[in-house]
Amino acid sequence: MAIDRAGRTRMLDKRRSLKMARSVHAYVRGNTERFYEWLAASRIMSEIPIGPPVWICGDCHLGNLGPLANTEGHIDVQIRDLDQTVIGNPALDLIRLGLSLETAARSSDLPGVTTARMIEAMIDGYRKALSPQESDDPAEPYVVKSVRRRAAGRRWKHLARERIADVEPAIPIGKRFWSLSADERGEIDALFAQPAVRERALALAGLRAKGRLRVVDAAYWRKGCSSLGRLRYAVLLGVAKRKSAPEFLALVDIKEAVGSVAPATDHATMPDDPAERVVAGATALSPNLGERMIAARLFGKSVVLRELAPQDLKIEVDQFSRRQAVAAAEYLAFVVGVAHARQLTDEQRVAWSGQVTAGREANLDAPSWLWRSVVDLAANHEAGYLEHCRKCAMSTG
Repeated sequence: MAIDRAGRTRMLDKRRSLKMARSVHAYVRGNTERFYEWLAASRIMSEIPIGPPVWICGDCHLGNLGPLANTEGHIDVQIRDLDQTVIGNPALDLIRLGLSLETAARSSDLPGVTTARMIEAMIDGYRKALSPQESDDPAEPYVVKSVRRRAAGRRWKHLARERIADVEPAIPIGKRFWSLSADERGEIDALFAQPAVRERALALAGLRAKGRLRVVDAAYWRKGCSSLGRLRYAVLLGVAKRKSAPEFLALVDIKEAVGSVAPATDHATMPDDPAERVVAGATALSPNLGERMIAARLFGKSVVLRELAPQDLKIEVDQFSRRQAVAAAEYLAFVVGVAHARQLTDEQRVAWSGQVTAGREANLDAPSWLWRSVVDLAANHEAGYLEHCRKCAMSTG
């Protein structure tokens, strides 16, 4: 039985609140809008350097980085979620990543001195990515190396085992996936019948327009905080080279795109359509992901279609050691720096590197603007998290 949209929203709202109450790190991940509100009101806002306008992630937390496969199966660690992408100040991605790493460290019961070393390491990693002459990439930390190794060993059967059930391939209905109404299934069938979507989907599968494409199954996908109340579907496609050829399967994520809460640079030229904006940002920041995305419309709303690859994984951190935390900070800031740097000339890289590293904090080999931004925001998020937990306790009795 399909759950109506109002029922879905109520259930997702409750799930989102409980998920954000698990830890202050989870609260930071699910609270992008408040992050920017608190940053705008911070005493340090006027000291944050204004970098060259480039596509930024806009929600650059730890969980939004990880291994991504390109259409040829090559794996790189890149930014994996671009819902909030805009052309903006690249410093904002560094602050968001720094706060995420700080809360992950605190959730691992690491002392504050580890956070100080992480901020230093972030600047080192980001500076290396911006340097036109730098040849030594930071070593991959264990937390990244382990997830990359797991990604490299994954194939379609692993994705199918997680997402698909039964002899006749089907998306398993239950906690993760919900049944569709007849109207929803009809709209999804019609979406993949559109010539532009069909041709692009076949091209992603390495086939020409003469290939065969059909919707095998589809379901509503109950995902995390960012999808609350929005359209989100999983679609299992059957693809074949021609009518009589054997069929192989592909799994597509359909996600509603909305306006970003990240501040964009004044007069920046970006697509007006939210899905086209997301695809443009992904293409600039994370080519492995951008080349597997399609902007479309469903139920009159802007949506992004993304082919899922077995190798796409997020970096999950249950516990950081001190050494792992510092190594992860350097490496992940390097990954973000590479995404920014590929949009800049050599001259712009050098100039921006000078701005980023200027104004070192006393007794800390990191700029005061980044350190103080993370400290201010950590305090606001800690207070906000405790208030959120109080409300959750009251609502659950």
